[in-house]
Amino acid sequence: MRLLLIEDDEELCEAVAVHLKKEGYELDICHNGDEVSYYLTGFIHDVIILDRMLPGIDGLTILKNIRKDGIATPVIMVTAMNGINDRIDGLDKGADDYLVKPFEVQELQARIRALLRRPRKMESPGILNFSDMGLNTHTYVAACGGNSVSLSKREGALLEFFLLHKEQILTREQILNRVWGPDCFVEDGNIDNYIFFLRRRLKALDSKVGIKTVHGIGYRLERKEHA
Repeated sequence: MRLLLIEDDEELCEAVAVHLKKEGYELDICHNGDEVSYYLTGFIHDVIILDRMLPGIDGLTILKNIRKDGIATPVIMVTAMNGINDRIDGLDKGADDYLVKPFEVQELQARIRALLRRPRKMESPGILNFSDMGLNTHTYVAACGGNSVSLSKREGALLEFFLLHKEQILTREQILNRVWGPDCFVEDGNIDNYIFFLRRRLKALDSKVGIKTVHGIGYRLERKEHA
């Protein structure tokens, strides 16, 4: 699981990071609101921990922009502002949880686990497009120009996940959790098999879209001319 911690207090970040990494989480840390977009466009995250008061763009604005951009990643807002109206503002802007400073790291860990246990449905508008190809997410028919192919349910779900996060690196664990499900036992080679199947489908479409292997991490859907 990959987390994004957006917090300007570097000492707090260091203390929290030690505990989260011991729990096995991968962690990206951002100290300035103006730099958040850099972290959101590289990897996708399973939970975002967001401080409300930040240098640069403030936490509420960041949260509003995240939801406006269609990013459904669960967000825990962390702040010293503990008034009822402050909590309502955070929740109304799209926060999934609200944690008041000072807090125990164990409570933060418990809230992260609670969010990760929630089922997360991939929501898409019916047709997802990228470069020269598109996918009907209801029928799982992919098309490019005058060509089209019907995908299996698993192939379609995998391509849908890639299209929802195009040009972002998806880790193998994230693919397993979203496409197969967190409680499903899957042999590691199954991901490679379905990536192979999907690459073959894209080749049959003669699409400019390809799946790049990011060695040691996962995969990224991208335009071949940018590979």
